[in-house]
This record gives sequence, C-alpha cells and structure tokens, in this order.
Amino acid sequence: MAKYFGTNGIRGTIGFVGPELALRAAQAIGAYFGKGKILVARDHRLTGELLRNAVISGLQSVGCEAIDLGIVSSPTAEFMLKKLKADGLIIITASHNPPEYNGLKVIDGKGVSVSRERGEEIEKLIGNVKLASWDAIKPVKKHENAVREHMDAMRTLLHPEKIAKRKPFIVLDLGNGTTATIAPQFFKELGCKILTINSHMDGHFPGRPSEPREENIQELIKMVKETKADCGIAWDGDGDRVVFVDEKGNFVVGDKVYALSVLLKLKEKKGDVLTTVATSKAVEDVASKFGCKTIYTKVGAPYMSEEMAKGKAVMCGEEVGGVCWPEISLAKDGIFAAAKIIEALCEKSLSEWMKEIPTYYNVKTRVECDEKGKKAILEGVRKFAKQKGYKTIDIDGVRITFDDSWVIVRASGTEPYIRIFGEAKSKDKAEALVKEYEKLAKSLI
Repeated sequence: MAKYFGTNGIRGTIGFVGPELALRAAQAIGAYFGKGKILVARDHRLTGELLRNAVISGLQSVGCEAIDLGIVSSPTAEFMLKKLKADGLIIITASHNPPEYNGLKVIDGKGVSVSRERGEEIEKLIGNVKLASWDAIKPVKKHENAVREHMDAMRTLLHPEKIAKRKPFIVLDLGNGTTATIAPQFFKELGCKILTINSHMDGHFPGRPSEPREENIQELIKMVKETKADCGIAWDGDGDRVVFVDEKGNFVVGDKVYALSVLLKLKEKKGDVLTTVATSKAVEDVASKFGCKTIYTKVGAPYMSEEMAKGKAVMCGEEVGGVCWPEISLAKDGIFAAAKIIEALCEKSLSEWMKEIPTYYNVKTRVECDEKGKKAILEGVRKFAKQKGYKTIDIDGVRITFDDSWVIVRASGTEPYIRIFGEAKSKDKAEALVKEYEKLAKSLI
C-alpha cells in the first residue's frame, strides 16, 4: 500500500501531489468522513486552484456535500468546522514550505487534525471507494463569509476597548500569504495603527521564504526599528505559525511566543498545558509558576489536537510558534495568538513581558542515516539514558531532561536524518550537549 500521509496530511511537489492523487485522496477522505458535509479551503499557491478542482470533484463523486470556503488562512478554515457543523475539512496548503510545494491538510468534524496513523486508514480507501450514482451528486456550495465570522468570534474573546484606547503601532509581515485576507483588516478594526510589508498574496513568495525564521524576517526587524513600532508580527504562508519582533528589534522565537501565550492564558484560567517534546523548557517553567502541569506530546499538530480534544488541558502549542486557544478551535491560530499578545502590550511593552519568560539557548543538528540507522541510534540512546539513570520522555524519540537543560534525539519522519536538539541556560552548555549526543549517535550506526 502506498504511503501518502506525513505528520500533518499529504504534502509534496506537483509530481507527487498532483490532480490525480488529490481526486483519489478526496474520494477516500469523503468516504472516511461518512460522505457527509466536507469543507474545502485553499491557500494562494499556484497549484491551489488545480488541486481545489480535483478535491471538490473527488468529494462530489462519492456523494459528499462540498462547501467551498475559497482562499482563506488555515485558522479561518478550521474555525469554520464547528461553525458550519461540518463532518470534515480539507485545506489545500503546504503551510510554511517552499512555493513549489502543496498539500492536503485533513481535519475531522471535532477539529482534530488527521495524523499519520489515522491517515493510514484513509490510504486503505484510496482506489477502493464506491462512487455515488449520477442522481446522488450534490452541487458545490460556496461560503464567502468565513473571514468575517472568524474575526467576529475572535473579537468576543478580546478586550477591544483596551486596544482601541492604547492604539498600538504594529508592523505586519504577511509573507505574501493568506494572512493578507484577515490580519490587516482585523487589527485595524481593533484600533491598531498598522504598517504592512509583503502584503499582497503571491504564490511565488517574492518577499521572503514562507517560514518566519529570524533570517527570513530581517526586513521586518529593520522596519520595526526604523518606525519605532510597538512590535512586528510575521506569519507563515497559511497563518498557523506566528513570531514577533519586540519594540527594540529583538526576534521573539516561536518557543517564546508560546511561553508568553501560556503566561497570558494561565493568568485568566489555570490548568494543564500541552506542548511537544521538541519545545523549550520555558513553557514548563511558566506553567510551574502557576502550579500547573505540562503534558508532552509527539511532534506535530495532530497529536496536540488529539490530546486537546480530551478536554484535560487549557491550551496547547509548539516550538515553531503554533498556538491553540481552544475557545476558538483546536487549531494553531496565528491570528488570535497575535491578537492576545497585542492586547497584553496595552499593559506593558513586549520586551518587558519577555522578562517574565525564562531564557534558554537551543542548538540543533542532524545526523544522516537510513531507517536501520535511525532505529539503532534511538535504541542505543534509550539504553544509554537508562544505564545513566536519566529522566526521559520517549513518546517521540528520546528526550533526556536535566535540572536546567535537555536534549532530544528523534528520527525525521520524512527525511533520512536523526535530529538532535539541545537546550540549556547557556549557549556553551547547549552546544556541548548537542556535540555529546551527536558523537553518541554516530557511534551507534
């Protein structure tokens, strides 16, 4: 059986994710969701319309009611699941990947992303689905008000009067992505003074690479300094990831965006928080100050949303700047996460807020190896940690936790690498940790 699903849906270049696979996968997804009401949304990538047509044809052909949301951010699309009481959602997007990529992100009616494991059930249906009779084909419906409904819902969970009174000046780096459909209007309506860069949607991503890494948002950092803005905000191509630049031009990495979000959340409502095994210990430290636990999951949005759906945690997020506020949806919502931080800036500056977040330094590397090598390394590291009596989390690779540092050794799910992340209170210690475990990993192949 062919393997199509990765950590979060199907993704690749058009040679892999083309119209034929999109149609057959949509048929299988429609059948998996009981041939009910399925929402379809897409980002602005050049192959988006092509795949959208194939996906909708696939859904119609098995008797689904397809609702076309058009071009919207992923957070908007995922918010609409509950609003429209749909049985499932397919978002045609490659998120933060380069422009030549596209994909199908699949979410069930409860708002839970379909993981690789659940995707295997859909893969079994590809090419094995009974088509609907000619008179059972349902017409496509368009729903064109999704952005407005998403904005209205977010506003009810904020204190817009605070923002309107303070009138923060913010620079928005839209990265030529789908946040252009919502962010400028939303923050203007909240009373912010805004300046936008890379503000038009363009599937070539001419302004910068889609992933909002520090090296990719230098223009934003420069603009914040030059205009003396209160902060800068940057998103990835579909708006589920968000990072910040403080008023001094300092980059606020995704780990810290989530740690600050946890701080703001727990001030409102105490409870357990969720994050992945690759996320900074700063999150755990913040939660501990409120007497709350941190629950770790595998890396990937599906695993976080699966845990959130159990209702035992008040929020979840990950190291790349994906933050879920469950009052909106179980999705990573870079728009609402940004709005909550903007609301906090009405009290004090972002740099002042960041003083409340513990400082850690992290270092990353990787070791090239095949599947056999990955297995040997993980088994060897697990055995080594057990012999040493180290505290470990082994739900996704092996994370070894020390008093003020940690290191994780985990296999890439899509590439021939073992990834090694290390974090400590000093950069030297983080580098030493990574070097130690890189040497160990290489000795195990």
